[in-house]
Amino acid sequence: MPYDPSAFPPFAVTVDLVVLTVRRHALCALAVRRGEPPYQGRWALPGGFVRGDEDLATAAARELAEETGLHAQDPAGPAPVNAAHLEQLATYGDPKRDPRMRVVSVAHLALAPDLPAPRAGGDARSVRWAPVGDLLDQEDGYGRDGELAAPLAFDHARILADGVERARSKIEYSSLATAFCPQEFTVGELRRVYEAVWGVALDPRNFHRKVTGTPGFLVPTGGTTTRQGGRPAQLFRAGGATLLNPPMLRPEA
Repeated sequence: MPYDPSAFPPFAVTVDLVVLTVRRHALCALAVRRGEPPYQGRWALPGGFVRGDEDLATAAARELAEETGLHAQDPAGPAPVNAAHLEQLATYGDPKRDPRMRVVSVAHLALAPDLPAPRAGGDARSVRWAPVGDLLDQEDGYGRDGELAAPLAFDHARILADGVERARSKIEYSSLATAFCPQEFTVGELRRVYEAVWGVALDPRNFHRKVTGTPGFLVPTGGTTTRQGGRPAQLFRAGGATLLNPPMLRPEA
């Protein structure tokens, strides 16, 4: 039988972004308060519909730039100052996930160093960085500020949880944690990224030995800094090695 497009119901495709950063020693995600139905007034992940002339990567990079002002890193080229790590996370296609129509979402994970306060745009009434624990633990009731709390809109709590777990697992064996750091950073600053993402305290000496023991994982820049207080600390940048060998296994929280 010849292919008949009218035999299949139309549906839309969106990209949703799990944008993670470390602020004030806590793993935070970007959340927007929806300004339009459905779920008007509820917090949600940033994202939007894929345009007719876009592929998925282009749509995700566009949404990232619109929501944060960041550009996605090009693995084949040098990273600009305002660049973020961006990777595809998973696809979510429950027929009832969006009450408007059938919508399939291709979620992406974005990681960047400590980012400034975001600005609302599009159909968002407000936008904020929130600790991931606060967003995932929201239940019907009133929060500490007296504001009515509710779960994230759509299936965004599941998407956020999947993105957080992806970040937590990948920093065990890859260089992904350096995406949360500025271009030059100390071992102590990198350790605090691991502690924020995993939610545990790490032994400083043991951590230093592991991250400096993999050839090419960290490269000394020749400079030092006192921005963390105390004695000058050596500055490093991410090297060409993308894997930690042996991996740094996540301790039990």
